[in-house]
Amino acid sequence: MIITMKEPDLQPYKLSVFDLNDENLSTYEFWTVEDTKWMQYALALAQRGAEFGEVPVGAVLVCDQKIIGQGFNEPIGRHDATAHAEIIALRAACLQLNNYRLPLGTTLYVSLEPCTMCVGALIHARVDRLIYAASEPRAGMVGSQMNLPVQPFYNHHIQVYKGLCSEHSSHILKSFFRKRRQAAKKNKGSTKTL
Repeated sequence: MIITMKEPDLQPYKLSVFDLNDENLSTYEFWTVEDTKWMQYALALAQRGAEFGEVPVGAVLVCDQKIIGQGFNEPIGRHDATAHAEIIALRAACLQLNNYRLPLGTTLYVSLEPCTMCVGALIHARVDRLIYAASEPRAGMVGSQMNLPVQPFYNHHIQVYKGLCSEHSSHILKSFFRKRRQAAKKNKGSTKTL
């Protein structure tokens, strides 16, 4: 079964055979039910990270429709600059599998476009597919600033897909930073009254 989603409306839209002409196909992204399910799981992990005061990014590694690793951003809580959601998920999977390389057919679902560090780790771990929700215009390395996965000097290449649940991910991120700014403004105002 395939669900199609048209941005910014993320409601499923079913195409009939009669709708399948070149004009309609060029405006729709096609996502499987499984891809949508796993991205929703990554978004739930992102929300969990926000509850701990971390930038809300969630990641889940899936192989044969089973979770082999998952995580959310934790650099603050772990006191570790490398504790991005993707890295936490990779570490969990590698520990579980007792191998630094992931099995063929592994997909990473992540709520935000990966950075340089994370793309490098995904390449070295041999992730086959990367699906990310929202783009990261300032530091994204899968198309926004650079497109590292397609560089010819790497000995492994990742299939990259973007935009699945991007509006949902963007909403989570914007809400998190809005609340953070409001709290900082409130704290700044309360220190002036002392």
